[in-house]
Amino acid sequence: MIYTTLLNIAIFQGIVLGLVILRSSLFNSNSNKYLAYLLFALSIVLLNYVFEIEGAFTSYPLLRFLDYIEWIFLLPVFIFLFIINRIDDSVKNRQRTYLYYIPFVYSSTFTITYHLNDILGVYKIEDSGMFIINILRLIQLLFAFIIILFPPFYSYFMIKHLKDPQEKKWIITLLTTLYLLLSTWLITYMTGFFFGIDISSTMSVLALCATFIMHWTAYIGIYKYKLAKNKDAVYHFLNQDSAVSYSNVQIVQNNFPQEYKESITADNLYFQKLELLCKDHHIYTDSTLNREKVAEKLGISAGYVSQIVNTITGDNFAHYINQYRVEAVKEMISNSEYENYTLLTMGLESGFTSKTTFYNAFKKVTGQTPNEYKNSNK
Repeated sequence: MIYTTLLNIAIFQGIVLGLVILRSSLFNSNSNKYLAYLLFALSIVLLNYVFEIEGAFTSYPLLRFLDYIEWIFLLPVFIFLFIINRIDDSVKNRQRTYLYYIPFVYSSTFTITYHLNDILGVYKIEDSGMFIINILRLIQLLFAFIIILFPPFYSYFMIKHLKDPQEKKWIITLLTTLYLLLSTWLITYMTGFFFGIDISSTMSVLALCATFIMHWTAYIGIYKYKLAKNKDAVYHFLNQDSAVSYSNVQIVQNNFPQEYKESITADNLYFQKLELLCKDHHIYTDSTLNREKVAEKLGISAGYVSQIVNTITGDNFAHYINQYRVEAVKEMISNSEYENYTLLTMGLESGFTSKTTFYNAFKKVTGQTPNEYKNSNK
């Protein structure tokens, strides 16, 4: 009873935490969504184990199809995608991520198809067809070795691209814990499969270890390490009465308390990264640049980008970027290398999309039109 209660608490926590990560602007980002998917997949694995213990598959045979889907094959995929989406685009874009889903799709399709007769009596496999079935099983086992051992191992080489030492430490710990869990599961499963040994007690221990990953991710990953990069923000968010309603899991996304706004300062890690992208990498010259693109580069949500910029600079995102563009135009005006450029060409080169936008932004920042500024600096 106590054992299943612990599993049920972990399942509930994993689902709720995953929804918070996906729906909250504090945590939502292209990388964090894979952490949410990891928690969902792990919750389903534990849920199937609870169903097995409670005999739900006997009472409701159709639930077996949920168990036949190889959810565990998704765990190494999601942790790998979580890591590579936290590094720079040049590394991330070289990955053919769709290939990592092949073992999951193959194994789930094969297992469900094979067991259709057991549950629905759709067809019967003749003895002569068992040779092919055995070959397909061997392919499934090969995929199990590949997907469970390769992505986590490869992830260790990807982690070196992460810039934040604290982030590296946290992710290495999470990856190692999950890697050990999956490797032990694979060895246990193979032992039971080939030698016919009862592995139920070992699987029970592994399930309990999986609950630890849930609780540890909630505390270290979300609160202590601060995936949102702001401990006060996370504290207030998780303690707002209106933030999470467990009856319908409704998340309030942009209603941040005043204490949270005050806690964002110029030394905010994401703001520093944004400043670096503007000053050293000149991302403002991209005329299609928007909050979503910046959010993806920083690994946070678009709402959090606006919150940081507005709180620290007092301006909105568009004006913040336009200031860099105006400064770039001012430098061109002062540089003899650009004396053959028209003012509009300078504006377009700096990232403005039209003459009207350029002139309005320039006057707002400097108090002068581009022509007036150029004439006053001759």
